[in-house]
Amino acid sequence: MRRLLLGATTSLALGIAPAIAADLPARTFTKAPAMITTIYDWSGFYIGLNAGGASARTCWTNKVSFAGVAATNAEGCHDTTGALAGGQIGYRWQAGGWVFGVEGQGNWANLKGSNTSQLVPPVTNQTKINGIGLLTGQIGYSWNNVLWYVKGGAAVAGEKYNGLSTATGGVLDQSSATRWGAAVGTGVEVGFAKNWSVAAEYEHLFMGNRTLGFSGVPGGAAGRTDAVGQDVDMATVRVNYRWGGPVVSKH
Repeated sequence: MRRLLLGATTSLALGIAPAIAADLPARTFTKAPAMITTIYDWSGFYIGLNAGGASARTCWTNKVSFAGVAATNAEGCHDTTGALAGGQIGYRWQAGGWVFGVEGQGNWANLKGSNTSQLVPPVTNQTKINGIGLLTGQIGYSWNNVLWYVKGGAAVAGEKYNGLSTATGGVLDQSSATRWGAAVGTGVEVGFAKNWSVAAEYEHLFMGNRTLGFSGVPGGAAGRTDAVGQDVDMATVRVNYRWGGPVVSKH
């Protein structure tokens, strides 16, 4: 009797198991989410600070007149070097990988240099550059959060010129000028956060020649006229904060 009951129970279990399996829902597989690529957008207004150094090659030429005939006499050249620091503000817009922009930059400068005049050795010619400003356009290409760009536009410098006594260092004559020229440059900028970026930049300024009248000081020289030619090279490290144009995601 027990053997009969056991056999019947086993047969019933074997018959029910396939039926239950047939009623279970089919196993489903979930597709892995698509990869998301982060795209750094350079568009928007930005403001920042910069600091670095500059060197100007400055050459003085005395313009004298004898018997109504003008002549020129080279007084020599010197390097006007020192530190600078300031800020910049601008706007950029991005189209694909290309980035376009405009920027204004202003820097306090402490550039100074001198040489003994080749024409009048008792006089030392000294140049000081107190400030530099730039107004430039930009075009660049970006690789996500890395931007390389070139820039060009106008440059202006505030300068002071002194004729010093070579023996004592006292001022004999002096002049000052706001000098305008042209600027070209290039830089590489890296975005390291949503709105922050850091850059290294170089500019060359073509400041040309400027004829200046020097005024004598009491107890000094009677004054003179010199043509002063100048080019400036400057390199800065910059930190910018940008608003507008946030980081976006692309599937």
